[in-house]
Amino acid sequence: MCTPRFCAHRRGDALTVEHDFTPDELSDEIAVLVAAELGGVLRGQPDFERVFTGIVRSTVDGGLPAWLRFYRNSLAALESGRAAFAAVHERAAELTTGTRLLDLGSCFGFFPLRMSHAGYHVTATDLSAPTMDLLSQVSGRLGRPVATVACDAARVPLPDGVADTVTALHLLEHLPTDAGAAVLAEAVRLARRRVIIAVPFEDEPQACYGHVRRFDVGELTRLGELAGGIRATVSEYHGGWLVLDLA
Repeated sequence: MCTPRFCAHRRGDALTVEHDFTPDELSDEIAVLVAAELGGVLRGQPDFERVFTGIVRSTVDGGLPAWLRFYRNSLAALESGRAAFAAVHERAAELTTGTRLLDLGSCFGFFPLRMSHAGYHVTATDLSAPTMDLLSQVSGRLGRPVATVACDAARVPLPDGVADTVTALHLLEHLPTDAGAAVLAEAVRLARRRVIIAVPFEDEPQACYGHVRRFDVGELTRLGELAGGIRATVSEYHGGWLVLDLA
């Protein structure tokens, strides 16, 4: 199958993808094109992640140079407002309070890097140890220090009230209901002042991104009620938001 930016061929379990991206195009926005143009041939999130990583590694010679180019381009697009996800990061930054931030399910860590650059003391967490190792390597080279912890977002090995604000941006749609509730409870434990949850509003969960749960205002309201007496605010802005104020 060929599309405007890819040609893909599958033989058994082997998937070959050709692309024409240049180093200047290497950014997180490629994910949108992969999902849109190759959704019919990708077998779920594992294929998506392998193809995405393959594009990065085959566009610039050398592992770390390729990822550094990817990070610099992605941050420039996000912080200039050009990227599709820019509005989510901007809103989360506006809602963040205090000086210490803990981010759950950070993935590549673009939001932690943004907040480090703004002067916050930031810790990023993710279940993927290699991703946290990559973020640790690039954050120093970018001059945006971020502490990293590889862990389950429902079991973070940090003390109670470790951060003023705890964020989970587009994490809960990847988790079944019970696991999402456990992450929310952990976020409340770790936060001194505020918890910020952001989720996409989708007609159907996008499987290629690993989404397994659909949210709307009603579902976020029910999630907020699980916090038990903590003031919860639900709003809609480029998806859904749940803000819990502990102080």
